[in-house]
Amino acid sequence: MISRNLYLNRLKDFIDKPFIKVITGIRRSGKSVLLMLLKQELEKNSVNPENIIYINFESFVVSDLKDSDRLYGYIKSKITNRKKYYILLDEIQEVNEWEKVINALQVDFNTDIYITGSNSRLLSSELATYLSGRTIQFNIYTLSFAEYLDFKKEYSGEEVIDRYREFENYLRIGGFPSVHSVHYDREQVYKIVYDIYSSVILRDVVQRYKVRDIELLERVVKFVFDNIGNKFSAKNVADYFKSQNRKMDLNTVYNYLNALESSYIIYRIPRYNLRGKEILKTNEKYFLSDVSLLYALMGYKDHLISGVMENIVMLELKRRGYHVYIGKLDNMEVDFIAEKQGKKLYIQIAYKMTEQSTIEREYQPLLKIKDNFPKYVITTDELWQDTFEGVEHKNIADFLLMDNW
Repeated sequence: MISRNLYLNRLKDFIDKPFIKVITGIRRSGKSVLLMLLKQELEKNSVNPENIIYINFESFVVSDLKDSDRLYGYIKSKITNRKKYYILLDEIQEVNEWEKVINALQVDFNTDIYITGSNSRLLSSELATYLSGRTIQFNIYTLSFAEYLDFKKEYSGEEVIDRYREFENYLRIGGFPSVHSVHYDREQVYKIVYDIYSSVILRDVVQRYKVRDIELLERVVKFVFDNIGNKFSAKNVADYFKSQNRKMDLNTVYNYLNALESSYIIYRIPRYNLRGKEILKTNEKYFLSDVSLLYALMGYKDHLISGVMENIVMLELKRRGYHVYIGKLDNMEVDFIAEKQGKKLYIQIAYKMTEQSTIEREYQPLLKIKDNFPKYVITTDELWQDTFEGVEHKNIADFLLMDNW
């Protein structure tokens, strides 16, 4: 296992703290490995292995423990001394009435509990009911560009020399950890990613939300994927299907989008009015949990390159704990406003700065923002990286590898 220190260090800060640690993210993003890394960390810190109870509910071996009473009885039977027990439960949503078990284990025994799940709405609704105020959530994402380089170095045994060429590869194959443990060609990568997508759609969307018209759901997914980086609303989706002679009411669109978001296939990024300082409720943007999903499902869409780059930057902002918005400034748009602990970043993204009109379009909104927070224009240009009136121009690979912004 290759350590993912960004997430492991966050978890380590909360070991033995009186919260239930909830680890969420799309399937195959690395939640199970993170639990195993945590188990190793506990053992390294002299915790008796008998005081660590780890269960992966995707394993058929524990299929009889998916009933809440049986799970509680099994864990209770393993608790044989008064020392603290560390309980690590992977894909907890597979257990019927799991929230009652977690609540009881915290109340009845000396425990430190960690759970993972692949459906945010399922987890949040039950946690709010039974465990309100006693949980802390950690979101796990697919590999960052920096992690991708670490993984490649690990399996190839060679130092990465050209970060720009490596970014081109990362942009094409994405960051699901399972495709970076050994070398796969792109066709193999997309086959693996498509199988991940199919599993998420079937188990976390269709089954969880009892979707009957799977073909219509797939059409909505393809609409969202084909509009990566574009603003649209549920009404836009419904109108599109109407133009295709396929009726679809707004409630169905909202339900499908919410189900896809809850299953971490997509992320909804709201718009923020810089003048009125308010979040707008229309024309949001939707991005993917990993750009490889686009290629696996629909093939290459080179005309979407700017949207794909936005997607990669958005995920990096979220990995680092930023709240992310699309900025509206009069009739102009700022690709991203990122906020964390009272600090902000403003970011514009373009594929290339080859024409004067592109330069003016990308710089103009940032130059109109008069505060002193960092402002960046991000492109794939390797040579021209000047700073103009406080706005920094960065190559996207360099930007993603910066320690701080």
